[in-house]
Amino acid sequence: MDSEKRAQILEVAYAGVLADSVRCFGNEGILEKVTEQKKKEQFALGKQQADRFGIQKPEEVFTRLSEVFNCASWEISNLENGFTAESKTCKLCAMAKRMSTGSPCSIYCLNPMEGMIKGIDHTKTYHVKETMWDGQKCVIEVK
Repeated sequence: MDSEKRAQILEVAYAGVLADSVRCFGNEGILEKVTEQKKKEQFALGKQQADRFGIQKPEEVFTRLSEVFNCASWEISNLENGFTAESKTCKLCAMAKRMSTGSPCSIYCLNPMEGMIKGIDHTKTYHVKETMWDGQKCVIEVK
């Protein structure tokens, strides 16, 4: 098997495991509780996580995660005092919807990214304008 095919299989398997964990947490009635616990960890370890990925600038949170996980394809648009990150694709969200789980967005995407951004620069604001779970695309504004 070539490495590109292997990477594709691993990407789908990884998204499937995450979606399944959201399904299990939801079935047990603990998704919100686990999401909040993980958010605290993700914010406390945001800088370390960014360093592990070699991320030095807030914009790189989106571009590097796209490169590594190939789950969402983020496009960055510069603003006067920040940027907007937008994605029209997300393997995890699509898979979770097919599995009829709760939303995986906060626990596995939005909170970890915000934690890394705030770990790099605690003065940044992070505003989720839309997600694919509830809308047609993900839009996050960082200023």
